[in-house]
Amino acid sequence: MATHHSFHMHKDILEKDIKYLAGVGPKRAELLNKELNIKTFGDMLWYFPYKHVDRTRFYRISQITGELPYIQLEGVIKRVDLAGAGRNRRLTAIISDGTGNLELVWFRGLRWIGDLVKPGKKFLVYGKPSIFNNKVNLVHPEMEDPDKQEKIINSSLQAFYNTSEKLKNSFITSRVINKIQNRLLGIVAGKIDETLPEEFIKKLNLEGINEALLNIHFPGSPEKLRKAEYRLKFEELFYLQLNILRQKTGRNQKVKGFVFTRVGDLLNNFYHKYLPFELTSAQKRVLKEIRKDTGSGKQMNRLLQGDVGSGKTLVAIMTMLIAIDNGYQACLMAPTEILAAQHFKTVTEMLDGLPVTTGLLTGSTRKKDRDVLHRQLEAGEMNILIGTHALIEESVQFSSLGLVIIDEQHRFGVAQRARMWKKTMDPPHMLVMTATPIPRTLAMTVYGDLEVSVIDELPPGRKPVVTAHYYDNQRERLCGFMRSQIGLGRQIYVVYPLIKDSEKMDYKDLEDGYESISRAFPPPAYVVAIVHGRMKQENKETGMQQFITGRAHILVATTVIEVGVDVPNASVMVIESAERFGLSQLHQLRGRVGRGADQSYCILMTSYKLSNEARQRIKTMTTTNDGFEIAEADLKLRGPGDMEGTMQSGFPFELKISHLGRDSQILEYAREKAIDILERDPLLENPANRILNRQLRKLNPQLENWSKIS
Repeated sequence: MATHHSFHMHKDILEKDIKYLAGVGPKRAELLNKELNIKTFGDMLWYFPYKHVDRTRFYRISQITGELPYIQLEGVIKRVDLAGAGRNRRLTAIISDGTGNLELVWFRGLRWIGDLVKPGKKFLVYGKPSIFNNKVNLVHPEMEDPDKQEKIINSSLQAFYNTSEKLKNSFITSRVINKIQNRLLGIVAGKIDETLPEEFIKKLNLEGINEALLNIHFPGSPEKLRKAEYRLKFEELFYLQLNILRQKTGRNQKVKGFVFTRVGDLLNNFYHKYLPFELTSAQKRVLKEIRKDTGSGKQMNRLLQGDVGSGKTLVAIMTMLIAIDNGYQACLMAPTEILAAQHFKTVTEMLDGLPVTTGLLTGSTRKKDRDVLHRQLEAGEMNILIGTHALIEESVQFSSLGLVIIDEQHRFGVAQRARMWKKTMDPPHMLVMTATPIPRTLAMTVYGDLEVSVIDELPPGRKPVVTAHYYDNQRERLCGFMRSQIGLGRQIYVVYPLIKDSEKMDYKDLEDGYESISRAFPPPAYVVAIVHGRMKQENKETGMQQFITGRAHILVATTVIEVGVDVPNASVMVIESAERFGLSQLHQLRGRVGRGADQSYCILMTSYKLSNEARQRIKTMTTTNDGFEIAEADLKLRGPGDMEGTMQSGFPFELKISHLGRDSQILEYAREKAIDILERDPLLENPANRILNRQLRKLNPQLENWSKIS
């Protein structure tokens, strides 16, 4: 029992309030808590740096140019001046090291800096050079008295921490956080309890936790830093996987699924007489996987991914027919009323003539229609119910719900999935569909509890869209291309970005663009329609109808056309200011053309000045049409927090050091190791694995409730 006791002893140290650490105090503690969510010693230690810089290198002033990254130098202050008035007040100081002079500038905290920086004093200066009036200077550099330097633990590499404006204004800079970590490690170094099982650390050749924490904040060498990063990333991703997989194994053991054994008349009839076109081999493969799941006696939990237009709806319809053939009801849940209505239309048209009853339930269904629906559902007279999350409401009761299909899952969290399970004594089979390709790494984390199927081929007759990048000064060429396409009888979308912060400017761009297009494509030879969010509903509809019926050659629009508009004759998509769109948005817009049999084009217009990241995005778009490649690239560029809605839908705890885009190999490895452990010890009861149980509960306090739900 000795180990148990020591855990309590140390546990207290990591859970101690950060305000009790020398140099922090109540005021700073409150700020750290508010800005960075740091409350305890442990939170502070696990607040990791975002980069490390070699602090053994000193520059001479004569070597400094405006292009250099952060630099450090040592010199003597020659002169200090206070200039300007009111908000424009600034303090400047000239520092010299014998090879030249350099100007230092401050706009904030002038009194404090003025007391510190006096002529004749020697300083260690650290900052990022910038150029102002053709002279190099350092703005808000960090200043340290070389004689009073705090003894920092053995480290040539200085860690840099993200801070906020509020923290900087209160002088809690990266350097100050570094000093706090230094003091903290002085107290806890060597006393932190291991967070992974001992044999595991030996077998996988990982650093111990004490070693890793010391070397992430104060690396003894680049090699030690690399080992520390690996250990901490592995641990984080390992627990993320263990958390998800444990829920999954728990569910597979406890949960019996309905067994769909029959291949019945409805499916056969539909397949032989109603199918509008031959299934692609990808669709056949996915249906086989679904048949296997639903006949296995376990509850199906499957994620179905496929780009826009790959034929997911057809797979959904056939899966619903399997359920009905086996005596069960099915429901299909969509994120918006428009999408639910669209599904309802497709399903009823495709099943027209078969003995299947289908209902639609959304927020705007009238009360008396609702009552009829409820009655039919409970009596078992209704086979398929399609709707929005109104379906989850308590009042909706089925007589025998056997299958739930969720479209565009990323809008529905795990919690909402769980509410669907409660609709029946035994949980129904689940099929989750999405047209937003999810990178493997994200699928393994957010949807790690689901099996994944992919429809990776387009229906026959579809040609990949050709994507080109034009700069603003090539407008003449663009107009020529547009005219030749209209000459061939095609139609064209021209899309403008609309971003909340700059809406006024965006609308002006849109209006200007519309005017210049109207000048380049004058009536009566050409018809140009316009649709945007500020128009009256009826004008919007008139504009859309003109385009859908083929009367308008060009539709100028903001991104409103993203939602399910299908105009097979539109074969050109021009995206203005393409650099302002995210990758997945560009990919979705491009998916609006290429729906007919003609060769389609997507043209990305940008200005000449592009950031590196924007250049990367444009390059990705012109080199690949593969939604998964694009999603991977998007994840690398942006990080998982921005991937739409992922945070609310599946992350039990935030990632502090790993990055799903860049650390995919560590993630795959961590997942393998988690699977190994759970195969041998599904409930983590072995004494060696107790530590895993304890960590999981610490990281994710809701774990207990989850296992009960499923």
